[in-house]
Amino acid sequence: MSHDAPPVLSRTEGHAGHLVLNRPRALNALDHTMVRLIDDALTAWERDETVATVVVTGAGERGLCAGGDIRAVRDDILAGGGAASAAFWHDEYLLVSRIARYRKPYVAVMDGFVMGGGVGVSAHGAVRVVTERSRVAMPETVIGFVPDVGGTYLLARAPGELGTHLALTGASAGPADALLCGLADHFVPAGRLGDFVAALAHREAGEAVAAYAEAAPGGELAAHREWIDSCYAAGSVEEIVDRLLACGEPTAKETAETLLSRSPTSLKVTLAAVRRARALGSLEDVLRQEYRTSCACLTAPDFPEGVRAQVVDKDRRPRWSPARLADVSEADVARFFLPSPYGRLGLPADV
Repeated sequence: MSHDAPPVLSRTEGHAGHLVLNRPRALNALDHTMVRLIDDALTAWERDETVATVVVTGAGERGLCAGGDIRAVRDDILAGGGAASAAFWHDEYLLVSRIARYRKPYVAVMDGFVMGGGVGVSAHGAVRVVTERSRVAMPETVIGFVPDVGGTYLLARAPGELGTHLALTGASAGPADALLCGLADHFVPAGRLGDFVAALAHREAGEAVAAYAEAAPGGELAAHREWIDSCYAAGSVEEIVDRLLACGEPTAKETAETLLSRSPTSLKVTLAAVRRARALGSLEDVLRQEYRTSCACLTAPDFPEGVRAQVVDKDRRPRWSPARLADVSEADVARFFLPSPYGRLGLPADV
């Protein structure tokens, strides 16, 4: 990509409109400009009767999208308190709702890494395709954040407690596990992906899927359902950790150790967010909740610290505050669900 190339490329081929996330050096991390460009293209193609299908892919060989540009969000927090990031999330979450309700087939090619904001621009589409290279994740607790972009909506609806497991650990799902958890619909081998995408120029999305989709290779989560469903059904993060340590499964013990490395505040807010999302009726209601939790992270210490440890200094040694689960109170968690000082998410009242 040249320095003056747009971060989202749009073109039409036959009856397909193509969106290519075009920041390969940053693993196509989303920023506000990219959200606006995607939204503009969707507006144009919605009115263009020659475009029957929209296809989203990522430039480069590594993946569709690594998520939002969290380094830029941290810089915004440190420089100005986060107002620009709140505006970015506002428009990003509106885009998620638009993708979910788009009146033409929206085909997301979820090849390689698909994390955070990448899930937002793909996993709410009508046709979601994974390959053997796919790694789908909402890894927000790793950086002191909380799953957003409709992630808690999707994970709350996964079978049993699989979504809770993925939300708290931030673990990635391969193709079969993404299908099992409802994060994707179809598996197309990477070697057939080019032909599949090309076919969308002249075939309906359903016909192209039928021609190229295959059974996914085996996953991992199904074999662990028993202890995952039992342990994550507990009433608190502390009890989840205790159950994981006591259940006798080596993988469960490793999972407990993973949880204890995450932001204690993020873990407790994420658990509450996923469980509240189960009771909320629509994606838009969940997005409204996520906007509150995300904006609350702008004034909490763990988010900028987590980004520092993982992305800026890369020492992988975040100093969480509070550092222990026991020191995160119910009041601390409740603060994340209060109305945001940045206002409400501007979704129409009827969605």
